[in-house]
Amino acid sequence: MKGVILAGGLGKRLEPLTRITNKHLLPVYGKPMIYYPIQTLVDAGIKDILIVTGGNHAGEFLRLLGNGSEFGLKDINYTYQKGEGGIAEALDLAEHFADNDKIVVILGDNLIEKSIKQYVSDFSKQPKGAKILLKKVDDPERFGVAEINGNQIIKIVEKPKHPKSDYAVTGFYMYDKKVFDIIKTLKPSHRGELEITDVNNEYIKCNQMSFAVLDGWWSDCGTHEALLRANNLVAGNANHKLKNY
Repeated sequence: MKGVILAGGLGKRLEPLTRITNKHLLPVYGKPMIYYPIQTLVDAGIKDILIVTGGNHAGEFLRLLGNGSEFGLKDINYTYQKGEGGIAEALDLAEHFADNDKIVVILGDNLIEKSIKQYVSDFSKQPKGAKILLKKVDDPERFGVAEINGNQIIKIVEKPKHPKSDYAVTGFYMYDKKVFDIIKTLKPSHRGELEITDVNNEYIKCNQMSFAVLDGWWSDCGTHEALLRANNLVAGNANHKLKNY
C-alpha cells in the first residue's frame, strides 16, 4: 500500500503566517507540520510516499525533506498542483504514483495522537472500496459530517449549518484504484473545486465505504485556533512522554 500526503493550497485562513511560506511548513511544537503526517505513514508501515504540494514555496519541501532519510525512507516522491482546485483534484495527481495499488491519503495539516496502523491493516483486507476515519467533535459544522445508521454511513454533508451528527470526517482516507475513475466524473462545487466529500459519497452510494472512529486526539491546523490547539496537544504528548521516561 502507498501513502499520499496532500500539502498544497495557499493557507489563506492562516494569513499572515502563510504569506512567505507554505502552511505545512509552519512549526507545530518542535517540528515542521509536514513531519507529522509523514511519520504517521511510516509508523503504519508505509514507506512509498508521495507529497502533493503547490504554490510559490513547493521547492522548500525538497530542501527540508530531501529523500526522506530522516524518516528511514530511501526516497520521497513529489508532484505539483497548479492553483487551488480542491482536495480531489490534488489527489488525482497521484494516479501515476498509485499505479493501481490501494492508497492511504492524509491531509498534510491533520495531526493525531495514536497510530493508524490497525486501520490500515483492516483496509488492506477489505476487498474493494474505501475507508474513512471519523472523530467526535464539538464543532462539526466546520467539517464534513457523517450521517450514520448502525454500522453504515448514509451520507456525508460538507460543513452543514445543522449537523445531523457530531462525527467529523477527518483528513484520513483510504481508497482502492476506483477513486481516480470517480474523480474524473466530478464537477466543480460552488467553490470551484473538486470536493473529496463527493468522492466519498460516491463510494457510499455503491455501498463500498467502511469507517472507524479514530482513537486518541485529532486536530487540523486550518485556522489560528486549530494551529494553537495542535501545538498544545503535541506539546502535551511530548511532556507526558518525558515524565514517563
